[in-house]
Amino acid sequence: MLIGFSILTFKKQKGLIKNSFILQIYIVNFSFILIMKKIVALLIIGSMFVSCKQAISEKDIAKINGYWEIENVVLADGTNKDYKINETIDFFEIKDNKGFRQKVMPQLDGTYLTNDIKEKISISTEGSTFVINYETDLAKWKEEIIEIKDSTFVVKSKQELEYHYKRAKPFSLK
Repeated sequence: MLIGFSILTFKKQKGLIKNSFILQIYIVNFSFILIMKKIVALLIIGSMFVSCKQAISEKDIAKINGYWEIENVVLADGTNKDYKINETIDFFEIKDNKGFRQKVMPQLDGTYLTNDIKEKISISTEGSTFVINYETDLAKWKEEIIEIKDSTFVVKSKQELEYHYKRAKPFSLK
């Protein structure tokens, strides 16, 4: 009788082990489903932020005209380089998607000095993005326009450098 009881107990334990194993599989599957739901939710939220990026239109290109100074550069590895003081600022002039960029040096009287070197630029589209094409006697390159607002302007180079410009404010000691 004692032997029969221990065999019966073993059979019950064996059943418990089997049921426990099945329960663990359900728990693992349930946990996996919960994790996947969280991942999908994060992807949806992330795509909403990405899709909320400002759409640049043809009329926004005119906002580039004027004086701009580099505020900061986001490097390819994500580090940020701030520019507190700029000795030179960029002057853009664009008409009918063609124009130039020129480096100028602000003076204390509110004027600008220049060396009369102008980089030819043209605006083109690549897919749904606008691109600034630069050309000098020595090189050609392009930058993708990421954002244009009245007081800020962001472009991205082929080297994955993001240049964040702010509208330059003239100053004078007069």
